[in-house]
Amino acid sequence: MLRDDVKIGDGVLFYHSNSDPLAIVGICEVVKEGYPDQTAFDPQQQHYDPKSDPESPTWFLVDIKLVKKFPTPVTRDLLKATPELADMVVMQKGSRLSITPVTASEWNVICKLGGVSGA
Repeated sequence: MLRDDVKIGDGVLFYHSNSDPLAIVGICEVVKEGYPDQTAFDPQQQHYDPKSDPESPTWFLVDIKLVKKFPTPVTRDLLKATPELADMVVMQKGSRLSITPVTASEWNVICKLGGVSGA
């Protein structure tokens, strides 16, 4: 998705996936479309991947900018407890947390839970 589907101007829900508690903490916007993650090619970098080839990269990233912080973080427990979000891809067993699609309805529910308008 980062390589092919995410476009400039797309909205992003910023999710803290390595914190306690796990939570969506704000809204960002994509400002640069997918490009190869150069750290995958450098053995001195934490994210070095010897299988990744500059001619056919494995890892991509996008640049984002902060649009709005949520006054109230939307925790994973709150996501689980919200019936309108039961079908959300990120809530499905086995889904990758790095990037998942969000419907307009899910976006609006999460923004409301976070204390902002659907922006």
